[in-house]
Amino acid sequence: TRMETTFGPAFSAVTTVTKADGTSTYKQHRRTPSSSSTLAYSPRDEEDSMEPLVFAEQPSVKLCCQLCCCVFKDPVITTCGHTFCRRCALKSEKCPVDSAKLTVVVNNIAVAEQVGELFIHCKHGCQAAGSGKPSAFEVDPRGCPFTIKLSARKDHEGNCDYRPVRCPNNPSCPPLLKMNLEAHLKECEHIKCPHSKCTFIGNQDTYETHLETCRFEGLKEFLQQTDDRFHEMQVALAQKDQEIAFLRSMLGKLSEKIDQLEKSLELKFDVLDENQSKLSEDLMEFRRDASMLNDELSHINARLNMGILGSYDPQQIFKCKGTFVGHQGPVWCLCVYSTGDLLFSGSSDKTIKVWDTCTTYKCQKTLEGHDGIVLALCIQGCKLYSGSADCTIIVWDIQNLQKVNTIRAHDNPVCTLVSSHNMLFSGSLKAIKVWDIVGTELKLKKELTGLNHWVRALVAAQSYLYSGSYQTIKIWDIRTLDCIHVLQTSGGSVYSIAVTSHHIVCGTYENLIHVWDIESKEQVRTLTGHVGTVYALAVISTPDQTKVFSASYDRSLRVWSMDNMICTQTLLRHQGSVTALAVSRGRLFSGAVDSTVKVWTC
Repeated sequence: TRMETTFGPAFSAVTTVTKADGTSTYKQHRRTPSSSSTLAYSPRDEEDSMEPLVFAEQPSVKLCCQLCCCVFKDPVITTCGHTFCRRCALKSEKCPVDSAKLTVVVNNIAVAEQVGELFIHCKHGCQAAGSGKPSAFEVDPRGCPFTIKLSARKDHEGNCDYRPVRCPNNPSCPPLLKMNLEAHLKECEHIKCPHSKCTFIGNQDTYETHLETCRFEGLKEFLQQTDDRFHEMQVALAQKDQEIAFLRSMLGKLSEKIDQLEKSLELKFDVLDENQSKLSEDLMEFRRDASMLNDELSHINARLNMGILGSYDPQQIFKCKGTFVGHQGPVWCLCVYSTGDLLFSGSSDKTIKVWDTCTTYKCQKTLEGHDGIVLALCIQGCKLYSGSADCTIIVWDIQNLQKVNTIRAHDNPVCTLVSSHNMLFSGSLKAIKVWDIVGTELKLKKELTGLNHWVRALVAAQSYLYSGSYQTIKIWDIRTLDCIHVLQTSGGSVYSIAVTSHHIVCGTYENLIHVWDIESKEQVRTLTGHVGTVYALAVISTPDQTKVFSASYDRSLRVWSMDNMICTQTLLRHQGSVTALAVSRGRLFSGAVDSTVKVWTC
């Protein structure tokens, strides 16, 4: 026999009982003589602690609780899928099979029906076992000879001829069996007169003679009517008491409801006052913002009238030309291999996808090897380096797109990678590691410390390394690996850095873009417009102009002219935060939380 319990979509449990022959019907027990059963219910509570229970046949162990080792009583299914007695499941903390926490889900009706089909001896045919154990019973050959289904026990035992009864005439009569009661009543010497005031006591013959001469017999009808009236008055009084109790309970509930309504009304008034105050504050803030915008517009108009901003070039409008779809999670980093027109994208799905951006515009291959989110990508020569939340750096050969080495780089996720002067720089929590690139190997050269938080941004330009952490940009000499300058920012952690021929640009957690002069290291402008963290920055430079692209949590990309520090275009095509940017041959690639990579061109 095999029992299997499954849970449906609404958590309604179903137990299937399958036998060896493939059928799914319950086993029917037949009446068999049995002297004793070795398996019986153990006492569960005071009510049935001494209740005799002797099975006609030994029950299957499949119908026994694994906690109390007795036949199931009120079986229930728990969250782990196993079945136990309700009382056992409520008293025990862990499942004995898989140590899962026990929580009752639903009654196991199928098992309960199977237990109910088991045949037992009538309790009036059982006696205490000779072993002396209080919970052990055996068949009494002098008792009821019938075996019955456990589910029909109460019906049978309530009407069993072997059920012990007391004489209704006098408790001092010896104990009787139900089947002997009728004969006893004919011989009983304690039959009383039915009239309450009469003191007659005798046997059946003298009782019948007494009724003919009893002085209360004539008042029988009157006494009966009086008793009936008295009974009716008692019933009516009980009904009135119930009505009074009901009205009192309703009055109490009504009082509680009124109190709750009063409290709710007070809370709503408080919330209304709070919302009114907040709306007033928001209105004042909007008015201040509107005033600032008007001042800024006036300033821009004045500059336009003075001819400072230059002419508008309609050919420099960027448009979305296509979308790469394939990742199963947010895209966190992008990298372009320009000589082969390949785009690499790293994602939360722990993979790196290789996209053809020249001919087929399709995914050429999916690189698998990391055990965590791919957070950073970098190319040096014909090698691709990927950093991940699994704290490793993997080296890939771009020619055959195969993994050639794995390095345990940091104790924390590798957030960013950049290469320069045949060295690889990796950023993590409060540390930057410098690696010498030797073929497919990475040899640790030095660890740059003194950083105050996560290093989420690294940029190598000319002979300098720029690193961003909490409200700080450090500038390092790549040849000596010494910190030569520190730029203080505002707006929280630095999430992105870009370097142009004239400026250092960084994006922060609090929506701001700071711009410094690259020579004087003086801050020249703070660019506003984003309403979310600026995750990425990228630069496209031409002989005529330099444009900086910013990607933000607010799902937008912004195009900034570095000639006049003004946002010339806002790109809104992603359905989630834009987290990564890459540029190649005048094209812009953007990766986002919506799992896509979009291509933008003029």
